[in-house]
Amino acid sequence: MRASGERSCGHPSDRTVIRPPVVGFGLTMDQEPIIKRQGRLLPHWSKEGGIYAVCFRLADSIPQTKIAAIQWEKEDIEKTARQMKRELSAHERLHLLTLQRESIERFLRNGYGSCWLKDERIAKIVADALRFFENKNYTLFAWCIMPNHVHVVVKPITSHTLTTILRSWKSFTAKTANAILNRSGRFWQTESYDHLIRDTDDLNHAMEYTWSNPELAGLRNWQWRWKKANATFA
Repeated sequence: MRASGERSCGHPSDRTVIRPPVVGFGLTMDQEPIIKRQGRLLPHWSKEGGIYAVCFRLADSIPQTKIAAIQWEKEDIEKTARQMKRELSAHERLHLLTLQRESIERFLRNGYGSCWLKDERIAKIVADALRFFENKNYTLFAWCIMPNHVHVVVKPITSHTLTTILRSWKSFTAKTANAILNRSGRFWQTESYDHLIRDTDDLNHAMEYTWSNPELAGLRNWQWRWKKANATFA
């Protein structure tokens, strides 16, 4: 049951046919070093030449009470580890990652919030932005624009980074969408989820999960998605 004032514009579904990509701890790919940084809620891994499964969402797609609860549990576990003068255990890191990912995924799939991306004018703006610098700044493997979030499988090219690519997409689409919707304020949530693809199987899984999101959310005849044929991990 939702609290008063909470909104859902999607189609709830408890079916989980395909799980979202899972991040491994301590993984090494090729000989390139993996850089890790901690965001507000989620860890982020990056490497030179990496391919990423990315999810970015609308600002109101997750209730602030849920964000606060996740943040409180994260800080409580980290505080306990500090008091014991130790690093987080692998079990604790996995627990936090699973809690954050699955909690967020559930709200996204259930269509919480204003769901401005259901408006075809807004969805087209986002789709055009994703494709605009394709094969110049990045390679696209798959994308799907859902009512309150976007999935993309992408590989940055040369000097471009995932951070700058996401900033460009979100900045342009936020300004354009707000103008069309005659609104102001934050359009996208600041932090995005990103998973560093490990191998060909992981890439195929991420692409299929991205493509299948509308069916997993109970949406039919969804046009705002695309995936590359015969993609290879390289």
